[in-house]
Amino acid sequence: MMCEYLKTKEEYKDCILFYRLGDFYEMFFDDALLVSKELELTLTGKDCGLEERAPMCGIPFHAADTYINRLIEKGYKVAICEQVEDPKKAKGLVKREVIRVVTPGTTLDATSLDESRNNYLMSIVSIADRFGCAIADITTGDCFLTEVPGSQKLIDEINKFSPAEIICNDSFFMSGVDTDDLRNRLGICIFSLDAWYFDDDTCRKELKEHFHVSNLEGLGISDYDSGIIAAGALFLYLKETQKTALSQMTTIRPYTAERYMLIDSSSRRNLELVETLREKQKRGSLLWVLDKTKTAMGARTLRSFVEQPLIDSAEINRRLTALEELNENPMLRDELREYLNPIYDLERLVSRISFKSANPRDLVAFASSLEMIPYIKQILKDFQAPILKEIYEDMDSLEDITGLIKSAIVDEPPLAQKDGGIIREGFNEDVDKFRSARTDGKKWLTELEARERERTGIKSLKIKYNRVFGYALEVTNTFRELVPENYIRKQTLANAERYITEELKNLEDMILGAEDKLYALEYQLFSDVRDKVGMEVVRIQRTAKAIAGLDVFASLALVAERNHYVRPKVNEGGVIDIKGGRHPVVEQMIDNDMFIANDTYLDSSKKRISIITGPNMAGKSTYMRQTALIVLMAQVGSFVPADKATIGIVDRIFTRVGASDDLASGQSTFMVEMTEVANILRNATSKSLLILDEIGRGTSTFDGLAIAWAVIEHISNTKLCGAKTLFATHYHELTELEGKLSGVTNYCIAVKEKGDDIVFLRKIVQGGADKSYGIQVAKLAGVPDTVINRAKELVEELSDADITAAVKDLTSPKKKPKVEMDMAQMSLFDTVQDNDIIEELKGIDIGNLTPMEALNTLYNLQNKIKNRW
Repeated sequence: MMCEYLKTKEEYKDCILFYRLGDFYEMFFDDALLVSKELELTLTGKDCGLEERAPMCGIPFHAADTYINRLIEKGYKVAICEQVEDPKKAKGLVKREVIRVVTPGTTLDATSLDESRNNYLMSIVSIADRFGCAIADITTGDCFLTEVPGSQKLIDEINKFSPAEIICNDSFFMSGVDTDDLRNRLGICIFSLDAWYFDDDTCRKELKEHFHVSNLEGLGISDYDSGIIAAGALFLYLKETQKTALSQMTTIRPYTAERYMLIDSSSRRNLELVETLREKQKRGSLLWVLDKTKTAMGARTLRSFVEQPLIDSAEINRRLTALEELNENPMLRDELREYLNPIYDLERLVSRISFKSANPRDLVAFASSLEMIPYIKQILKDFQAPILKEIYEDMDSLEDITGLIKSAIVDEPPLAQKDGGIIREGFNEDVDKFRSARTDGKKWLTELEARERERTGIKSLKIKYNRVFGYALEVTNTFRELVPENYIRKQTLANAERYITEELKNLEDMILGAEDKLYALEYQLFSDVRDKVGMEVVRIQRTAKAIAGLDVFASLALVAERNHYVRPKVNEGGVIDIKGGRHPVVEQMIDNDMFIANDTYLDSSKKRISIITGPNMAGKSTYMRQTALIVLMAQVGSFVPADKATIGIVDRIFTRVGASDDLASGQSTFMVEMTEVANILRNATSKSLLILDEIGRGTSTFDGLAIAWAVIEHISNTKLCGAKTLFATHYHELTELEGKLSGVTNYCIAVKEKGDDIVFLRKIVQGGADKSYGIQVAKLAGVPDTVINRAKELVEELSDADITAAVKDLTSPKKKPKVEMDMAQMSLFDTVQDNDIIEELKGIDIGNLTPMEALNTLYNLQNKIKNRW
C-alpha cells in the first residue's frame, strides 16, 4: 500500500495528498508533518518497512470538506485519492485514484464560498511586452479572455477580478509585476505551470476540442494570440485538476479592457466601492447601498457592475431606461422581486450538477426555483425597455426540467444519496415493487401459503426460512403424495421435505434483496435525472444570467426610488454638471435630512480644475468622493443621488485620498503618496476624473507647496494631461492660481466664525479660503488650551514669514511660471532670480527684527538660493 501511495504522491508533488484508507483520509511523511502543524492534528506513525516509522496523520472522510477548506484558505492544493472499487469485491489492494485536485480557484464547497462574489481563477501568460489573460469561475461557468499591454494594465485587470488563484508561465515572474504584493496584500495564490501548458498548438487544440469547433474564429477570439494561450492553459489545468469534461463551461467571452472604466487598486480602496477601507466590511461601501438583490446570482452580477463601470453611453442609457420603466411600474417591480426571492443560486447549482456533486435536496431546490420563472415571464412580457425585453427572451421557462425533477424526486429527500427515500412513488415500477417488498413481504408470503394449501389440499403446508437455503414450502412426509409436479425439492429433513416454486423464488429474490436493490436503483435513477438536467446546462445558464440581470435592475430601481435618486443625462461632451449632489453612503449612515447637498461643475475647457480649500472636518473629502461616486454610479447604469445630473463619460477615475506607511516595502507615507501621484500623472488622460486630496502634505511646507503647485500646472496643461480635477488642499496660497493657469477655479467649504470657534456649514461656495483654521480644528478635537494658546502666539510670530506674498509675486504676469516643468525638479521658486534675493537682502531692517523673525527670514532666503541653484 505504501508503494502505491508513493507512486501517487510522485504524480502530485505540489499537492497535499489525502489518501483514502477505510473511513479516513491519511497523510504520510512531509504531508503529515505539514498538515498536523497547519490543522493542529495529532501526529502518529506507521510501520512501513523503513528504519523509522513514517509520520502519519488522518481525518474522518465524512469531515474532509472542513479540513480541505482550511488548507485551501492557507494557499495549499489538495489531491483527493479515493477508493474507486468496492472493497468487498477487490482482489488484493483496493484500487485508488486521484479523483480531484482542490485549489483556491477551483473549490466547489458551498460553505467556503461567498455567494455574493465570484471565485475566479486567472491564467496569465507573459509574452514579450504583452500579457494574455483568461479568467474563469467554475462554480458559475463564467469564462473571459483578453490581452493587455504592460504590467500596469495587467494589475488593473487583476484588481478588477480579484482572483483567488493565478496560474502563470515562468516569464510572468520576470515581467515587473510585484507578485509578493499580490500574495500579501490581495491574498492571491500564485502557481507557475510547466512550459508545455503554454504551448501555442496545444492550447489551440484544447480550446477547439472543448468548444467543439474547427477553428477559433467562431468563438470570436482569433485576434487574441496571447489570450488564446492563457485560455488553453487554463482549460488544461482545469481538466487536470477536476478530472471532468467541464460541461458547465459552455462559452468564452473575449473583451477589451478599454470597454470599461479603469479603476486602479488605490482608487477602488479610497472610494470604498465594495468594502470599507479600514474594516474591510461590505457595510459602509457603495455596494452596500446599491445591493438590495434577492438572489446570489444578482448579488454577483451587481458587484461586477460596480467594479466594471461602462464607458459606452448607449449601453449606459439602455440600463437607465430599464430602471426608469421599472420605477414607472412599482407594483410590478415589487411583484417581480417577490418571485425572485425564493430562487436559489441556479448558476452554482447547475455547476454542481455538471460535476455530479449535487445531492437530491439540490435538485428539489433547483425545481422549486424554476417554478418561479413562468410567473416572472408573465409579468415581464409587457415591459418595453430593450434590456427587459432581452431578459424576457433569454429566460426559458424550463418547464420540462421542472416536471422531470418534480415527478422523480420526493419533496423532502434525505441528504444522503445512497440511503433510499429519494424517488417519488409512481415514477418507476421496480422502485415501487422493491419498496412494497420491503414492507409487505410477510403479507405476500402468508397469502402464498394460504393459496398453496387450498390448491394442493396439504393442510400442514408451511413456508419456512433458513439462512442458508432461504424460503421454502415445507411438506411433512404424511402428505408427500400430494406434492404437485411444479414443486422442486430443495432440502430433506427427518420427517419432511422442503420445496421451492418459481413464484416463491421470485418472492424470495424480491424480499431478501429488496432493500439493497431499492437503494441502488434509487441512486441510479437519481443519477439519471441529474445527468438529464446537466444536459440542459446551456439553457439553464442563459436563464440564470437573465434572472441575475433582472434582479440587479429591480434592485437598482428600488434603491433609486427609496433614496430619491434621479436619472442622469449621460453625454460624450465631457461636462459634469451635478446639482444638489449627495454622498450615497454618508447620507445612509446619518439622518438624510442632515446631509448638505452640493453642486459640482467640471468641463473640458474653462473649469477643468477646482481647487478646494477649507479646514479639516469641513467636508472636502466627502464632497470630492461623492462627485466620483456619482459619476461612477451613472456609468454603472444607476440613478444617482442628486437633484439633477449631467455626466460626461470618463475613461478613468483616479483618487489620491489619505495615505499610510508601507513599512514592509520600505515606503513612508510621503513615498506612498508620491508613488500614487506618479501613477496618476503618467496614466490620466483628458477624459479622466482626478480626485486629489492634500497633495504634498507629507514633507516640508515649501517642498509640499512646490509639489502641489507643479502637479496643478501639469494637469492644467492640455498637452500633458488636461483631466477634470477636484484638488483639495490646505495650501490656501494656491488659490492665487485662478486666472493665472488655464481652467483653474477656486472653491472653498463655507465656515462660520464665532470668535475663536468655527462652525462647518458643509457647503461648497466659489472662492478660496484665506486661512486653514488649523488651530480652531485642533480646539474642536480637544487639544489642551495651553497648546492652543501657545499655537496662537506662534502663528502671530510666524506670520511675517507667510509665503503668500511670494506666491503672489510668482504669479504676477512678469514672472509667470513655466507650464511645462520637469517633474524631477518640481519647485515653486524656479523663476526666482539672483537680483531678487539681493534686493530682498537690501530691504531687510535687521535692527527691528525679533530673533524669531530673523531666523525665519534667513531660512526663507536660504531656501530661495537652494532652489535657484
